[in-house]
Amino acid sequence: MPSNENKLTIQTNSDWVPKMLAWVDLNFTCFGYFTSQEIAYPSGGFNHVLYAGTKAVNLENLDQLPSDKPKVGIISYDQKNKYEKLSSQNREWINCPDSLFFSPEITILISNTQITIEGTSPDQILAEILNTTASQRRRRGNCNLNCSQDEESYTATFQKIQNHILEGDIYELNYCMDFQGTVSHTEPINLFLDLCENSPMPFSALFKSANLYLCCASPERFLKKQGQTLLTQPIKGTVRRGRNQLEDKVLKKQLAESKKEQAENLMIVDLMRNDLARLALTGSVDVKELFGIYSFKQISQMISSVTCQLPPSVGFEEIISKTFPMGSMTGAPKIKCMELIEAHEKFKRSWFSGSIGYIDSNGDFDFCVIIRSLIIDRTKNSIYFGVGSAITIDADAKAEYQECLLKAASLINTLKNFYSNFNNPI
Repeated sequence: MPSNENKLTIQTNSDWVPKMLAWVDLNFTCFGYFTSQEIAYPSGGFNHVLYAGTKAVNLENLDQLPSDKPKVGIISYDQKNKYEKLSSQNREWINCPDSLFFSPEITILISNTQITIEGTSPDQILAEILNTTASQRRRRGNCNLNCSQDEESYTATFQKIQNHILEGDIYELNYCMDFQGTVSHTEPINLFLDLCENSPMPFSALFKSANLYLCCASPERFLKKQGQTLLTQPIKGTVRRGRNQLEDKVLKKQLAESKKEQAENLMIVDLMRNDLARLALTGSVDVKELFGIYSFKQISQMISSVTCQLPPSVGFEEIISKTFPMGSMTGAPKIKCMELIEAHEKFKRSWFSGSIGYIDSNGDFDFCVIIRSLIIDRTKNSIYFGVGSAITIDADAKAEYQECLLKAASLINTLKNFYSNFNNPI
């Protein structure tokens, strides 16, 4: 049991995670738990780590946090309004801050065989965790879930967006629909753990800010910085997993060879190349992988990887201001698409399609796109999530609607399996 005054390492296993999450939830107003769930991903997924703290600031005041400590944070889609002449006036299901960052007072690094506790009096922290009882995961209570759109209303909006494409306003738009409702009781930790089992993803995260929680099971990286290298990995192109190996192989081949999916992916790759070029050293933007096919438990997706080299003077806030939000969640051209998203979507996205992640003490960072994620307000027992797909001139309304339902399935199934009385909105 190696230790010093502020650090303790012990042999353990991942069964400790529910206890650790229950303990930080009781003792801190903010925490962020991150894990890749050991899912293979180009350039890796999230580190397995738990951060907890109390003092939080918005992105514009990030310099108020200690410069020698990590920073953990979340950025709402509506942060876009600070960078462009845009607004967010649609109906808000849960009031989420545009941005929130904290520096951890406690950091717990987790592996398959040990945990390392960093913070004041780690021995006492260990004892408190050992004495914490994680709540039982059991099926009970009610969930009343609604959806803003059925296939008919979705198709009507789909046609309006395609008209914008025909008129030359845009090339591609990521249109999203929302699911929202109320529950008899909220158990964010257990819901998150159930979601992880139902849909293990390389960018899984549980984030708390006071009464708000994010249960994130995202397959998509927004930005990763290592040294002076900046990486973005847009996703466009989705297909369900096959019911057997042969069908799965056929479906992945169809995805890989789909000219429509390649065109959608390439549009966003070009958009992200342009975003990175606003920051990069001249000539350093490079597409490392185009149209890679990667499989997860329930879906396979087309992922591309774009990198650039940054000048030493560029900091986190400037990087975000030039690249946010992720182009895969807007479409191209970006600003016009965001205007049309505001005009045609039925809800304020808030944390959905924003970003969550962590910055280390050296300034390197990793942030994912908030998709396949459940947002919870514990004081109001309210929940919501969003799903979307890319609309292009070649897209088919029925197929895109079904893709949205496919993406919603992991969240709906998690809620259905968690609450004994569940109304399915689709």
